Amino acid sequence: MSKRDYYEALGVSKSADEKEIKKAYKKLAMKFHPDRTKGDKTKEETFKEIQEAYEVLKDDQKRAAYDQYGHAAFEQGGHGGGGFGGGHGDFGDAFGDIFGDIFGGGRGRGGRQSRAQRGSDLRYNVELNLEDAVKGKSLEIKVPTLVSCEPCDGSGAKKGTSAKTCNTCHGHGQVQMRQGLFAVQQTCPTCSGKGKVVSDPCTSCRGQGRVEKTKTLSVKIPPGVDTGDRIRLSGEGEAGEHGAPAGDLYVQVNVRDHDIFVRDENHLYCEVPISFVTAALGGEIEVPTLGGKVKLKVPKETQTGKMFRLRGKGVKSVRSSATGDLMCKVVVETPVNLSGDQADLLRQLEEKMGKSSKKHSPKETGFFDGVKKFFDDLKS
Repeated sequence: MSKRDYYEALGVSKSADEKEIKKAYKKLAMKFHPDRTKGDKTKEETFKEIQEAYEVLKDDQKRAAYDQYGHAAFEQGGHGGGGFGGGHGDFGDAFGDIFGDIFGGGRGRGGRQSRAQRGSDLRYNVELNLEDAVKGKSLEIKVPTLVSCEPCDGSGAKKGTSAKTCNTCHGHGQVQMRQGLFAVQQTCPTCSGKGKVVSDPCTSCRGQGRVEKTKTLSVKIPPGVDTGDRIRLSGEGEAGEHGAPAGDLYVQVNVRDHDIFVRDENHLYCEVPISFVTAALGGEIEVPTLGGKVKLKVPKETQTGKMFRLRGKGVKSVRSSATGDLMCKVVVETPVNLSGDQADLLRQLEEKMGKSSKKHSPKETGFFDGVKKFFDDLKS
């Protein structure tokens, strides 16, 4: 069966540029990929057809051969210089091109390794106290990394010279080995996939184009960050190979535990001890906030565990314009280290309250009444 024209398979004109071809392929690949078509053999064959077309049309040399000789350029013994190996390629190579463009990196054109790979991203962990995380802070960090070699400007070649096209792969970065009807593509062993070789290397970087260096960088921590947040410094990662763009540096934030406050998203929580006199009679106490002390009115007959909300005294998140609240949980503190006179006064108070204990301690009375009823029920 005769093959469909590659341009027709992708739905593009013969004058389409690389961007149009890639866009058309992505759209069709997403539609006909076997993972989406659930075993539909017809659509699987269509996917192989559009993949084969894309593998040819995205490569300038293969496209030129196809435009001149048609499908014959990639048949065994044709003019294509090694053949296309059946034309179906590999699903992983196809989606390496698609998702490599979306998420960065990738293996470059035609499934080959990129001749000048972007530098690696780096991560730097920084610990902050709660106050700095909430208010923001500028700090300096020292990052060991690889930077572009200055004497050779990242080329790896000695000043006054330049890298030459690899004679083994002729600049493609990969070589083909034909075994019967199959063509196996491998990374060029001479240039390691770069397409170029340095015959007279730079003495500073020994031909690598990069050298180790510790960079001092200024980082601005925005107000409201929390543990797990990352700050991206574009282009501050490792330098790329042979002049390729540098990667990014990600500053990973970790906020240390605080002695007083516990953070939960935009809200802060703390426990405030109060005397049993303040709890019984009410009063005004001072409570801490990240902005200083504030007054809190405690109503009479407040029980331990009571939660008070101070609106707007929490955190303004880096992701939101709203400011959280401060939640203060009061804990009634039992007096310790009492003198004899103080202990006597408490006993007198207990004796005076004993006659009307149900009125003054309703929870205690209710609890023990429930216990008594429980045991009475067991006996009956």
